[in-house]
Amino acid sequence: MPTIRNAREGEADLLTEIGLRAWAQAMGPIGGSEDLRVNALDAFSYFTRYSWVTITVIEENGVAAGWAAREGLDETVTDFWIDPSFQRRGLGTTLLREIERQILDQGLDIVRLQTHAQNSDAVSFFEKNGYAINWLSISYSPKLDQDVQSVGLSRWLVAVPGGDYGREF
Repeated sequence: MPTIRNAREGEADLLTEIGLRAWAQAMGPIGGSEDLRVNALDAFSYFTRYSWVTITVIEENGVAAGWAAREGLDETVTDFWIDPSFQRRGLGTTLLREIERQILDQGLDIVRLQTHAQNSDAVSFFEKNGYAINWLSISYSPKLDQDVQSVGLSRWLVAVPGGDYGREF
């Protein structure tokens, strides 16, 4: 049975390792250099060290398997990482439902997130969990020296009388 808990101040290195492994898997379709990996490592390390209070961790048998964060503690999920060795066990769905519960408990009625469009595993995962793509953008990434497509996804957490027509995402 998975356990969900708040991150702890002293586990930045552990969370960085999980995030970096999941990030490397997600970046596979668009590539990247060693410099980009070092930048990601630095970003994960800084974020998990100084923003750990915004992170929710999922464990399986006492081992951290993934984490999600809401940097602004609002409706936006800024990070969602499941260690590749723990994927396809239902842990991502369990963690996602907990994040949605936290958002709903704050009185917010929608969840928003984004990923790169070629991260088909993530896009498929979120769509299977009721999320819809709301926007697509393309921007040049100097670090990758190529255009990168991003998608924004969202999911309403409350029933909408008459459907979603006319509601702003």
